[in-house]
Amino acid sequence: MRAASESIGEALRRRGLAAPARLLLDAHRPLRPLLAEAGVFLWPILGPLFGRRYQAVQDLLERDCTYDQLIDSLDDAEHR
Repeated sequence: MRAASESIGEALRRRGLAAPARLLLDAHRPLRPLLAEAGVFLWPILGPLFGRRYQAVQDLLERDCTYDQLIDSLDDAEHR
């Protein structure tokens, strides 16, 4: 799962969104389980539209460790 969080982190860094994404991830940490359940509910509609990207975000929301890995990845980008 490290690859998914790294690829999402890299995409955010390329677009200059590492700092705002870091703030939003911290702000929405209590909502992570609810967002993961909403993602499962919306899979039949959004899954075919977004494909692998949707699955990567869903995997990120379902597990605490991948969520934390993305935050760590964004922190590392800020300190470079």
